[in-house]
Amino acid sequence: MDIRALCRSYLRGLTEVLLRGDAREESCYGALERFLAAYARAAGLEGIHVTVLPKPTEAGNPDFRVWDGRQHIVGYIEAKAPTAENLEPVAASEQLKRYRGTFPNLILTNFFE
Repeated sequence: MDIRALCRSYLRGLTEVLLRGDAREESCYGALERFLAAYARAAGLEGIHVTVLPKPTEAGNPDFRVWDGRQHIVGYIEAKAPTAENLEPVAASEQLKRYRGTFPNLILTNFFE
């Protein structure tokens, strides 16, 4: 599957969740997890695993942890509600400053950006 098809599939799944009208941020986690897994397979990256809501640490708990399949953490993802149109204030928040200082390869997303 090419990247455009993967993105279309992801956006369809995300739209289905959001159109229900009662979705929260956490309701979108499955769509992003499936997209990341599908992308890893398409890129030939075997063994990639995504943990949704991993165990908390002293620095906090990003929403996703990405593993390389050899017990090595590749990166982290902090998700905010899809209604968060401007991620700049979030990126400057104390939470994200703490995360950036602790978690390498951190991505901030509202599921669209």
